[in-house]
Order: sequence, then structure tokens, then C-alpha cells
Amino acid sequence: MYEFVRGPLLWVAFIVFIVGMIYRVAALISLSKKKDKVVYDHFSAKWALKSIFHWLLPLNRTVAQYPVYSILTYLFHIILLGVPIFLLAHNVLWHESWKISWWSLPEDVADYLSLLMLALILFLMVRRMVAPYARIVTTAYDYALLLVVAMPFLTGYMAYHQWINYQWMLILHILSGELMLILIPFTKLSHMILFFLSRAHIGSEFGERRGTVTW
Repeated sequence: MYEFVRGPLLWVAFIVFIVGMIYRVAALISLSKKKDKVVYDHFSAKWALKSIFHWLLPLNRTVAQYPVYSILTYLFHIILLGVPIFLLAHNVLWHESWKISWWSLPEDVADYLSLLMLALILFLMVRRMVAPYARIVTTAYDYALLLVVAMPFLTGYMAYHQWINYQWMLILHILSGELMLILIPFTKLSHMILFFLSRAHIGSEFGERRGTVTW
């Protein structure tokens, strides 16, 4: 079972993720050409990059208006991307499979970051329950996505500490990570890629055509 989920099933997850995201990007570009063709006549790479830069870093009005929420969501995204990429155990697997490796997080740091990630997901869930402006637009779908994101961190933490049955917990960890990869192109999680396209469009539209900024 372990060899299957780490081998063929992992390849399926990567292929679905890559092909799915290529399709989503192509579909979004195609739709924009039909619905808002004029944007390509005035597209400005300078303003697009400025907008992306300001929204990737805490340099926008949202941070000033909601500093605690903004800082916590920045941490959420940094941990979500950083821990899987720089986790030592993952690095070892990359090296075993493709002979590539890079700098890794100390295991204790990754351990604490996983706990912090779970706490941040709990915070986001509670916020959706108690904040009126968040609760009104929240559905079961949003909670399900947060659980999908939480599972790789929870199962990875449990496997690392060898809670319950290590082998089965490791398999659950891999399966939950593959599930998240597969779901990314078909859910709101796709904003990890589509963010750059939408932000480039908005930045170019406001900066080049209207002479104002979006941050």
C-alpha cells in the first residue's frame, strides 16, 4: 500500500494538478479575451508586477485595516507552502526519487510550524463562525477546504511522533497531501496560481488606464 500511494498514485496527483492548473489558466485567459479584450491593448507589465509585489507583501491597505487577521493569514500561506517544500523528510524523498535536494528546515522548527498551522486553521474556522461579514458568505464547502488543508499537517505531525499506527498514519499523510493536490485546480485553492493572473489584470487596469493604485 505504501509503495502504491508513494509511487503511481503520487504521479496521478501531480499530473491532475499540473494538467488541471494549465486548463484553468488557459480557460481564464480565453474568457478574458472574449469578455474584456481591451485589457490586452493597455496591459502594463510594470503595473502588473507592482500590484503582485504589494499584495504578496504586507504593503497594502488591508493590512492597515485588519492587522491581526492579515499577519495570521500571511503566516498561514507561508507555512502552507514552506513546510512541505523545506521539510527534511520530504527533501530525503526528493533526493531518493530524483537526486535533487535543497536546504531543509530543522525538524523541531517544522514540528512547531505544523502545530502553528493547525492553530491558524482553527482560528480561520472560528472566525468564519463568529465574524458576521465572514459568516454570511461561508458555506460547508469552505470548512471542508480548511479540513483538506489541515489533514496533511495533522497526519504528518502524528506520523512524525509515531502516534497510533505509524505505517497507516504515514499512508494517510501521503493520501491527504495527494487529495489536496488533486483538488487544487477544481476549488478555491486554485487561487495559489490564479492570484497572479487576476492581480496582474487588476494592477494593469487601475495603474495604466486609470492612473491609480490598488493597494
